[in-house]
Amino acid sequence: MENLIQIILAISLGMMIFFSFVLAPMIFKILDAENAGKFVRKIFPYYYFVNLIFLSIAVILFIIISSLGLSFYITLSLAISFVFAQFILMPIINKFKDNNEEKKFKYAHGTSVLINFIQMIGLIYLLI
Repeated sequence: MENLIQIILAISLGMMIFFSFVLAPMIFKILDAENAGKFVRKIFPYYYFVNLIFLSIAVILFIIISSLGLSFYITLSLAISFVFAQFILMPIINKFKDNNEEKKFKYAHGTSVLINFIQMIGLIYLLI
């Protein structure tokens, strides 16, 4: 069961790395700014949701094997951070973008990038 948890965490990290360093930059290179923005706005909810599901499964597996140590709490925190990013931060980012509030948008977007980076560090820590 612990191996399954490690696999799930590795898949989540792999998805995050691929999305952050391959897919998202490629979208902005291939599409014009308007269409890239529309596409990213549509794909990000799936990105957050899929990672939330994977990490939630890992949390449940930790509970099943009664392993409620540091790894459990880090995984739980990462899952909660995806809830925050998807349901709180992303709507704020979209609102700022829609209202042409560029400074606020940049700050909120920077916050989401920082959270994403911290999530990746957390997963790397769990996998080492």
